[in-house]
Amino acid sequence: MPRRARIALPDVPLHLIQRGNNRQACFFAADDCHYYLDWLTDLAPRCGCRLHAWVLMSNHVHLLLTPNAADGAGALMKALGQRYVQYVNRTYRRSGTLWEGRFRSCIATEEAYVLGCYRYIELNPVRAAMVEHPAEYPWSSHRANARGEAGRVPLTPHPLYLALGRDDAARRAAYRELFRHELEPGLIDEIRAATNGNFALGSPAFRDQVTAALGRRASRGTPGRPAKLVEAESGDLFDPH
Repeated sequence: MPRRARIALPDVPLHLIQRGNNRQACFFAADDCHYYLDWLTDLAPRCGCRLHAWVLMSNHVHLLLTPNAADGAGALMKALGQRYVQYVNRTYRRSGTLWEGRFRSCIATEEAYVLGCYRYIELNPVRAAMVEHPAEYPWSSHRANARGEAGRVPLTPHPLYLALGRDDAARRAAYRELFRHELEPGLIDEIRAATNGNFALGSPAFRDQVTAALGRRASRGTPGRPAKLVEAESGDLFDPH
């Protein structure tokens, strides 16, 4: 069965994740992260993508971005992935694939879900028990979003981030407040299910709007459908990480 076409819309935020093949490492040293971020900085505007949040983990990447065109994120990840794989294979004298295949993604527009994706991404190292607070982790956008520190990757604040306060100081204070508590387990499950399944992330009304706009289903099927069919439509098994 052919893979479902990716759900993407112009000017609608997209949370995406790309993993190393077979969950293997894709970043081996600090230089690897630097090169990846430099290329991300170069390629994102070329592909018409505005980056809001990011994190590099040892074996996967999370990005929150808004593409100007529906195929913008796909173009970015293709160019970025190819350039980075060439670098890794040359540097570590390896061959073959580095990424597991297609990146996984979901679109979101509503406040709780867009800001939830910000938090989900930047809290990833905390959930992985690598640090106690996201500001302690050097390979994410948290210090830029929460403290205004200049990072290696220029960020474009999403309008919902800008709505957190009247000026930069107020926005950053409100943003830091969002991280005083862990992300709600139910929201974590929603983000994971939508991202791994290539569905719209949001309220039923939002999912219905996306379905109408695209002319195809933008949410998980009704209960009781055959498991193999749901698995085939989602493109992969549910990934709990």
